[in-house]
Amino acid sequence: MKTREKFLIAAMFVFSVAPGVGAQSYNLKSPIADKPVFLTSAGQSADIEMVKVLLDRSKIEYKADAMAKTGAIKAAGGKTLLIAIGGSSKGLGAAGVSQDVELARVKEIVAEAKKLGIKIIGVHVGGEARRGELSDGFIAAIVPLCDYVIVVAEGNKDGLFTKLCAQAKIPLDSVDKISKVGDPLLKAFR
Repeated sequence: MKTREKFLIAAMFVFSVAPGVGAQSYNLKSPIADKPVFLTSAGQSADIEMVKVLLDRSKIEYKADAMAKTGAIKAAGGKTLLIAIGGSSKGLGAAGVSQDVELARVKEIVAEAKKLGIKIIGVHVGGEARRGELSDGFIAAIVPLCDYVIVVAEGNKDGLFTKLCAQAKIPLDSVDKISKVGDPLLKAFR
């Protein structure tokens, strides 16, 4: 694991120390997804590493492949596709792919999930720091293809997720910090 990824994961836990202000209600009213999860990235950001930690903490069984190709979900036995949405020029460069190639790959994985009849959950944990032209391109393309979306509130200050989910009639849940993403995520599973 790279130093930056370790820092992000450590920061996630530092921010989780503050006590919550009580139970939060969520827009997703009943479970839609099945385990195990197949996790991939849309944008090759380090956010996928944080999502892995959240899945581990929530004891949700998963297989992860940031560069998954068509056939990977079925081969892994995935029953829900979870996509960590957030673009990183460094991550794309390290993976040796362009934004267009990455977007085409993710759309192929989404098409596979739809063909298999499995639910697709999008997660954006990067907050405001992970927003910008690159991430917004992935967000705009992938969010409308999801069945459910969870976002850290700071990443939705401009209402982009709210707008995209409202237009596509997708339930959107927002949490105040990364460590809270596991709460609505866990409730999404039967």
